[in-house]
Amino acid sequence: MSLMTGEQYVESLRKLDTQVYIFGKKEVNWVDHPIIRPSINCVAITYDLALDPEHEELMTATSNLTGGKVNRFSHLHQSTDDLIKKVKMQRLLGRKTASCFQRCVGMDAFNAVFSATYDCDKAHGTDYHENFRKFLTYVQENDLTVDGAMTDPKGDRGKAQGKQADPDLFLRIVEKRPDGIIVRGAKAHQTGSINSHWHLIMPTQAIGEEDKQYAVSFACPSDALGLFMVYGRQSCDTRKLEPGADVDLGNKKFGGQEALVVFDNVFIPNECIFLCEEYEFAAVLVERFAGYHRQSYGGCKVGVGDVIIGAAALAADYNGAAKASHVKDKLIEMTHLNETLYSCGIACSCEGYCTEAGNYQIDLLLANVCKQNVTRFPYEIVRLAEDIAGGLMVTMPSELDFKSDLKVPTQSDLTLGEWCNKFFKGTPDVTTENRMRILRFLENICLGASAVGYRTESMHGAGSPQAQRIMIARQGDFAAKKQLAKDIAGIRD
Repeated sequence: MSLMTGEQYVESLRKLDTQVYIFGKKEVNWVDHPIIRPSINCVAITYDLALDPEHEELMTATSNLTGGKVNRFSHLHQSTDDLIKKVKMQRLLGRKTASCFQRCVGMDAFNAVFSATYDCDKAHGTDYHENFRKFLTYVQENDLTVDGAMTDPKGDRGKAQGKQADPDLFLRIVEKRPDGIIVRGAKAHQTGSINSHWHLIMPTQAIGEEDKQYAVSFACPSDALGLFMVYGRQSCDTRKLEPGADVDLGNKKFGGQEALVVFDNVFIPNECIFLCEEYEFAAVLVERFAGYHRQSYGGCKVGVGDVIIGAAALAADYNGAAKASHVKDKLIEMTHLNETLYSCGIACSCEGYCTEAGNYQIDLLLANVCKQNVTRFPYEIVRLAEDIAGGLMVTMPSELDFKSDLKVPTQSDLTLGEWCNKFFKGTPDVTTENRMRILRFLENICLGASAVGYRTESMHGAGSPQAQRIMIARQGDFAAKKQLAKDIAGIRD
């Protein structure tokens, strides 16, 4: 099968019997639901750009499995150049959508599982690597979107998997059969899960032998029997349900998506299993996936940052404040922070290396430094954008007020809309509507529905700040640095 178009991707979702719940009820036509559809549009553009000659080099690659052209989101990195192009592709898509395009998690999971299964087979004589190669070949040949799923609900964070009051708070194997396994539990905060054809499941943390039933990795289709999803709420999401909503939406076309994915005794056949109680490889898989995904944030968040900087600069223009020295300085600072994030994403890619399995792994230390910066810099970028935009960003009347033809009983005999347009006018050459549009856009991306694709996700996506600090401590090699100091200082133990 050749690469799909965005429209073909959307139609392929309609063919799935995916079980989706939102606002307390089952949604049959979830593909066209006004709250969900913007996130589908985000994934669709990853298909369309792969067919655009202008972006083909970034968006596609030659598969080492099939020899054919594949979307880069289903590619196994074959060089540091592939790792660099991944980051550049993510920046491009962030610029195009100003949101989360949802396929990075699957791509990062592919590369982590590929090398981890190779190592597990070498240690245990299992067939997981061949299982995974066949699965990924199927994904590439059918141009599918796959949700990489790692995060469990976790319950009481102070207790291990097997010590939880409810054993389902970590996804686990509940039965082993000759032809496969039965799994039960859930994956939480799953980016783009509803918009995916398949799910690639991984453990969420290191696992001891006593809890080996939680050491499981597998693939299953979105419409597997016993699997259902509950759509996650976002701030301002019900604005999309308002009749004729347009300006108030900010980013009308694109949006992110998170969901709770529940596995209620789901059967997984042997050929779709990539880890089954080999508990010592849970930590390996987590570490490698986390590294790849922390690299990703040096691309996607930077692309969205580019849009935020542009929107803040436009707001300054529309407010008549573009020439103010402090505004210029804030835009420079936003750019400095954004490009620093990009530099980290490129650096950990350039320092990548070939795994024994044959795909390329990023530099883990630099990837974690990248994500640690992402937990901080976007918050400052957003703060500066809000500073430049002004308080009107969050105190404006609604779009309906601006468009209202209701006569207000005063001597001037103006309509409500005319009063609003009169007093919220900025510079003479810019319409009140355009000023309102850019402020609503900033509200949406900084505080509203797109915050899941930028601000809050910058903090918790790919692990919280402490998770990166643990990895930085582990990868920092303080013993070697001490020896450097000893050698130069002439210290002999």
